[in-house]
Formats: sequence, structure tokens, C-alpha cells
Amino acid sequence: MQFKLYTDVHAFYKDTYDVLMRHEAQNLIPLGNIIMGHEGKDKTDWRDPVNWLMATISDDQGIQLTAIMTPPHNITLYATDNIINPEAVSCLIDGLKDREIPGVTTEKSLAEVFAKEYTLSKGITFKTVMNQRIYELTAVNPDIQKPGTVRLLDKKDISFFPYWAEAFYAAGTYGKTEMTIPQEAAPYLYRIESKKLYILEDNGIPVSMAGFTRVMQTAIGVAFVYTPPYERRKGYATSIVAQISQLALDKGFTKCVLYTDLANPTSNSIYQKIGYTPVCDSLQLQFE
Repeated sequence: MQFKLYTDVHAFYKDTYDVLMRHEAQNLIPLGNIIMGHEGKDKTDWRDPVNWLMATISDDQGIQLTAIMTPPHNITLYATDNIINPEAVSCLIDGLKDREIPGVTTEKSLAEVFAKEYTLSKGITFKTVMNQRIYELTAVNPDIQKPGTVRLLDKKDISFFPYWAEAFYAAGTYGKTEMTIPQEAAPYLYRIESKKLYILEDNGIPVSMAGFTRVMQTAIGVAFVYTPPYERRKGYATSIVAQISQLALDKGFTKCVLYTDLANPTSNSIYQKIGYTPVCDSLQLQFE
């Protein structure tokens, strides 16, 4: 097994793109990241490839394991064709022995194998932050009710969007139970200016939001689904996800991809009614 560490995102893209595309929906995060880095259009915060960790493990048959980490986020892995080679995992861990890795987010079986060996080698432990399921959609259920009207998030929404964004993060990130009160407008204006987030309005009143994340060759990620507690159980989340999913298909994407928290049966049920089907389960593990 050969460990190869990359400092050039373009070389990494060239070597791994076709491998990752074998499971495009499953590899939403690493594919989206290497495309972003290769195109070089956005280098704000963690998006600058100069700070990324990029590595492959290969044998005479080719790449067996691909790894990418965009600090401060977890490392993401892909075992080629989802065939986990323990020797490749050991080789990767040995190659990363001088690196600090906060956790791993990847397909469930691989995440468990990597986390157990990595933490054993470091003398640390790990915990599950989130059990996730990856879904993809190729057609929206035509019978879904779609109350409200979808529009792009706009600068005028700065009066409420930061609070919705922080409530979304508090509900779904690292077990937080309290939201941060926004202090600066810049991070939220960045999101607005990306033109990837949408608002659902009912009678002119914003009631829900959702948006697109990573853009791939034939697929696009859907995320940031949030409805304030006082507007829930009215079909708004279903409506906005269905509408922007159809918008993506109308733009030429063949599939939409999203992650769900398996601890939330309501959202999993909603997405399946819209037309999303399971691809695989994923784990978000934190090392400590």
C-alpha cells in the first residue's frame, strides 16, 4: 500500500474525481469540496485548499481509499466501490500520525472501522455526534401539496435570517441546545450573496427556508431546511424542499442529495414522501 499526501488540489482532483464519482450521491461532501477547490472561485474561510488535508492510499489495482479534510471540519473518506480494505485504513492512519483530526464523517461501516483503529492508535476515544442517512431524488412526487411561494433569500431578509440560521445550527450541530445570538452581519450576508438559499412565503410572510449546498456534475446537495417552531406542522418544510428540488431538476441536475438525522423521524418521513430514496447510512463521529 502506498500513502500519498497532496498539496496541489488540482492534482488531487485529477487522481480522485473519477473514483469518487462511482458513488456520486454518497460522496456529496468530498466531491463538492474538490470541485470547489479545483475551480478556485471561492477561497473564504475553510474553502481555501491551501489548508486542506488530501490523501490517497493505492496498490497495484489503483486507489483503494480517498481522504480529504477541510479544517476545522471532520475528515471524510471513501473506500473505492465501498470495499473496505483494512490494510488501506491502517496505511492511512499511519500516514496521518502527525495530524490532528477532530472526527470523521463518512459511510457508516467505514467510519466505524477508521474511528476504532485511529482512536486506538492515539489512545483517545470517540463518540457519535449524529447517525445520518443520505438520500437522493430523481423525480418529485407530483401529488405533494406545495403551499406558499418560493423565492431567493434577499438582503432584506437580514432582519430575521441570522436568527433562523443560528436556530438551524443549534438544532442539528454537535448536540447544541442553545443558539448563538448573531453579532456580525458578514457571515449571513455571505450566505445571502451566494444565491443558494430560498425562502418560502405564505401570504407574503416568510415561513420556512432551504437551499443548495455542493454542486456536482449531475447532482446537487439540498440542506439548510428550517421552519420556525411556530410555523411547523403546516406542510411548509415539505413544500419548500419539494419546490427547490424540482427547481434543481429543471436546471438540468439529474438528482438532488441530502443528509438527514436518523433521530428525527419526521424529516425522514417528509423527504421520502417528496420522492427521496435512501442511498446509505453515514456517521458523524467526534474524537476526544
